[in-house]
Amino acid sequence: MTWHAQMIAADQAFDGAPLLRTEFALEDGHGAVARATLTLTAQGVVEAWLNGRPVSDDVLTPGWSSYEWRLRYATYDVTALVEASASESATVLGLALGKGWFGGRLGWSGGGSYYGDAQGAFAQLEVEFADGSTQLIVTDDSWASGPSAVLANDLYDGETIDARLRDDAWKRPGFAGDGWTGTHALEFDTAKLEPYIGPSVKRWAALPVQEISTSPSGKTLIDFGQNLVGWIKVRVQGPAGTEVVIRHAEVLEHGELGVRPLRTAQATDRYLLSGGADEFEPTFTFHGFRYAEVDGWPGELRDEDLRAVVVHSDMRRTGWVETSNELVNRMHENAVWSMRDNFVGVPTDCPQRDERLGWTGDLNAFGPTAAYLYDVRSVLGSWLDDLAAEQAEKGYVPWVVPDILSTPSPPTALWSDVAVSLPWALYQEYGDQGILRRAYPSMTTFIRSVEAVLDENGLWSSGFQYGDWLDPDAPMDNPAGGKTDRHLVASAYLAKTTREMAETAAILGEDDDARHFTALADRVRAAFRREYVTAGGRVANETATAYALAICFGLLDEDQRRHAGDQLARLVAKAGFTISTGFAGTPMVTDALSSTGHLAEAYALLTETRCPSFLYPVTMGATTIWERWDSIRPDGTINPSGMTSLNHYAFGAVCSWLHRVVGGIQAAAPGYRRLLIAPQPGGGLTHASARHVTVHGEVAVTWRIEEGVITVDVTIPPGTEALVRLPLHPEAAEVTVEAGTHSWRYSAPGAERPEYSMDTALNVLAADPIVWRSLTEVFAKHLPGIPIDGNAPEAAGMTLELLLQYIPGAAPELREDLEQAVTTAAVPA
Repeated sequence: MTWHAQMIAADQAFDGAPLLRTEFALEDGHGAVARATLTLTAQGVVEAWLNGRPVSDDVLTPGWSSYEWRLRYATYDVTALVEASASESATVLGLALGKGWFGGRLGWSGGGSYYGDAQGAFAQLEVEFADGSTQLIVTDDSWASGPSAVLANDLYDGETIDARLRDDAWKRPGFAGDGWTGTHALEFDTAKLEPYIGPSVKRWAALPVQEISTSPSGKTLIDFGQNLVGWIKVRVQGPAGTEVVIRHAEVLEHGELGVRPLRTAQATDRYLLSGGADEFEPTFTFHGFRYAEVDGWPGELRDEDLRAVVVHSDMRRTGWVETSNELVNRMHENAVWSMRDNFVGVPTDCPQRDERLGWTGDLNAFGPTAAYLYDVRSVLGSWLDDLAAEQAEKGYVPWVVPDILSTPSPPTALWSDVAVSLPWALYQEYGDQGILRRAYPSMTTFIRSVEAVLDENGLWSSGFQYGDWLDPDAPMDNPAGGKTDRHLVASAYLAKTTREMAETAAILGEDDDARHFTALADRVRAAFRREYVTAGGRVANETATAYALAICFGLLDEDQRRHAGDQLARLVAKAGFTISTGFAGTPMVTDALSSTGHLAEAYALLTETRCPSFLYPVTMGATTIWERWDSIRPDGTINPSGMTSLNHYAFGAVCSWLHRVVGGIQAAAPGYRRLLIAPQPGGGLTHASARHVTVHGEVAVTWRIEEGVITVDVTIPPGTEALVRLPLHPEAAEVTVEAGTHSWRYSAPGAERPEYSMDTALNVLAADPIVWRSLTEVFAKHLPGIPIDGNAPEAAGMTLELLLQYIPGAAPELREDLEQAVTTAAVPA
């Protein structure tokens, strides 16, 4: 595209959001307007109007990219708006400019204006006439600039609007306002301009108030019932100059607004009233919140005065799961909300505090789930372009993209290797080799950088690693200090990514690279096995994460894999099916169990509700995924670590297992051109359904168990075929089907309930994961902190009756609860 516009700024420095305008007449003698196109971007965020009419419903345009090398521009068809102004004396193109990511605060160190102080706007309007001629209207130093009613704006801190200063006359012809001055061109390289790849950010929904209450200290509190990202749209009338202050937060603590998780982010909007009927919508900021504290409201605050406006990147929803377990359904919905809330231009770790950065590890863990839930080709394609630009300029993959960290990011497993694993995950989802080709230079550069630092044994044994970040057993002040050796995690992930790299090279016909990376993958795998795996299949550290990675990344032979699965099942049972994994292990642990014959244990892990567990946050009222397993402690207080986001999608990665194993939808070939339909009922579920919109169309699976009869309904999209493994079929039937809808109905094999009693040996009880989970809950209730191991050698000769004899003064309630646990616990499916 040929650029005639310039990046312009106001001559006068305004504290808030400056306004820019130009007035023009359409040229005569060329006939009617055939087409009018506006190209728009900014160093900041920009909104545009033509004669007072908004050109788009986009917000926060142009979003956040690696501004040093990429500035995206939006293109709008404004033909109807230009035609509508043709009968008027002139046309006004007006722009409002906010700080956004370019000029506002970023990160937790308190810094701002990382990309410079020169906020500016760039617009090029091309009007095409019926005779083929064109007229250009562009930003240059002929434009005028002036103050707006926005006195302050920042993504972290909020927006201040003075309704007394509003005057929409600036958007219309003939305006000559006080305090207006000129503009000047900024130094700007138009080679950085790129069209939007990812979708724009839009308003998605407006949620009503669920409750208005008064806090113990007398504050007015608003509850919208859902943790969300966006802002509150306000309608209010009061005396001129009245200040209404609204502060946002995700949680209440001791009945007051819980602002500690925000750290230094103020998340506060301020409104000065005009004296008439005012409406406020702070579109130059966004907040992560469920609750708000309102101060200074004139008169009675009514539900209808406030609406929570939800914003996110305009992605198309593609994945759904529903089961007979409402807690599981809520957890899945929480993951959807956390993804939605953290995809505002770029995929971020959290949307509320003084951070909101594109952390690579969070996205790498969640990537396959993200690709199931939404069509992320464009939004993550754009983000990968940012990653490649940062990597090419800096020589490493940053831990956050775009990168505003003050120090370099050394190669790190799960974080930096997103350069390989995310393109690979997107290829598996969409089957588009172009994704791999576009990312190939970045992928190979990363793998070669790690290859260069391997030790003489082929291990990634040096350098900083995040390890199994936020393992619940890690010290509160050291979330990287989990149970699993960090370099074991690093070498396991390197085995995975080198294999992905080798397969990518082969797919793209890069034969020399394919041979090289295959040899490297073999070397890394052999090094891992030599260092961390015994001949029998025990994995060093004896942690759930170590076993899960070794199993899921193909690092064991078949006998070792079977033994490792047994060991993993014992570990999760010993923990009472509470969670003992962090970012590295959590996406893999349920797969590692179910793929080694321990489906019941996987379901027990999924459905546990004690802290820490997948469902504990749900029992505490969570409506999004938490950063820590105990971001809110059982007593209702906020975890005091200072790192307690309540909207962090990483641990929602288990939803990938829900889609593939519970729902039963798996890609048997990249892009779902072949499918495996293999739901695996368990965990007491009586039904489940899953839908996924693939590049070929929608796949749908529903299974239901009623009175010993199972019904399975499957819909396969055109141009594909599927192997269907009928769940709980008495003959383990498999059938290959073509596109269309197919149904099966058959008797499911019954499962007789084992008869347990207080005299049953502990090792027998421990072999039943559902019964054992019930027992561990009883012991946690009555004897907290005292471990019980049903797999210890002495467990074969120990019964609950005998165990009680070793507990002096045991309360009668303990016996009653133990008897109930062994006689009423559900039988695993």
